[in-house]
Amino acid sequence: MNFYFVKSELERGSLLLLFLLGTLAVVGNISPAHAEYGDLVLNQHAEKEGMPPVIFPHWFHRIRFRCKVCHADLGFKFKAGGSGINMLKIIDGQYCGACHNGEIAWSVENCDLCHTGKDGLKTQVDGSTLSKLVVPVKDKNKKPR
Repeated sequence: MNFYFVKSELERGSLLLLFLLGTLAVVGNISPAHAEYGDLVLNQHAEKEGMPPVIFPHWFHRIRFRCKVCHADLGFKFKAGGSGINMLKIIDGQYCGACHNGEIAWSVENCDLCHTGKDGLKTQVDGSTLSKLVVPVKDKNKKPR
């Protein structure tokens, strides 16, 4: 009977060790988020202010709210970077701050929940078909090199 007890204790210890090693592997591998198709990268002000860019999960919000809620009621433009969002406006309850106020969703004190992008990302809609279809217009007045 004592042998069984020791065996089960060893098994429990081994399982706990495996769990801790697995957790360490996952936590040790955490890296900045990257945008998925349709997400918005917001970086007009973030890096200038010493913060990582914001990765806005558009479809996560879209499955919960109709387009009208954000684009009509809250004033978001239909262009990444077009609304002039900054932290002062958000803290004042505008744009993201209308919901991210600590009552509806987490508040602005939780910086790392939004500012998750890698430095150097430009403001854009990730994977936007529009950006792939629009071809830059060549300047006819520009002399070739």
